[in-house]
Amino acid sequence: MGLDKLTILIESPGSTDTNLQFGGKSIVAMFNPNKLTVSRSVSWPTQGAKRDTPESHFIGGEPATLSVDLLFDTYDTDQLDKESVKEIYTDKLLQLTTVAGHGDLHRPPVCRLSWGKMAVFFQGVLQQIETQFTMFLANGTPVRATNRCTFKEWTSNMKDSEKQKLMSADLAKLWVVKRGETLAAIAAAEYGNARQWRLIAQANDIDDPLQLVPGTRLLLPAQRLDWNVEVRP
Repeated sequence: MGLDKLTILIESPGSTDTNLQFGGKSIVAMFNPNKLTVSRSVSWPTQGAKRDTPESHFIGGEPATLSVDLLFDTYDTDQLDKESVKEIYTDKLLQLTTVAGHGDLHRPPVCRLSWGKMAVFFQGVLQQIETQFTMFLANGTPVRATNRCTFKEWTSNMKDSEKQKLMSADLAKLWVVKRGETLAAIAAAEYGNARQWRLIAQANDIDDPLQLVPGTRLLLPAQRLDWNVEVRP
């Protein structure tokens, strides 16, 4: 049974933010790393003047980061003519930070890191890379390099909103229209008042509330404090 290698799957040209596509290029680690470091921070700023312990208020989370060191070596091989580790390996990693070379994405690609039974365990963009060349031939050709890579978690706003499934009426959220649903029915389910359908229509620039297409994603605006005032049709 072969050794599973950590693999960086690279987003394919033609992919979109809401429909990521992989399956083309990838980078396979020559040696599996001995550690993976995941970091995450959450914003809880304090509020209140002249307080010993002011209250903290949740603002939101920051994308997680994954740090990993990848070693590549073209010297310790059976080949008599040693290849440049820069041309064969490290330039491919560096290209994960560039716009050029990725077709019509017009941005660096999203990456998925996969390893054995963990399968895909992280999705993000290469935020930072530091390459150290540690061995050279007599003619200056680099043949060994360590790459310190930091990936920043990435997901689309649409996917993140769907994952959170926020249910409180004082928070904006997304609603996927089902067959037979009307704006009035959605407003009744969300806000407890069918007459609030106009608020949803205004938030989504809907001219005809009777023509809802199944599968349409609607933005449901946050409940306002003055919604206790009756809205007349």
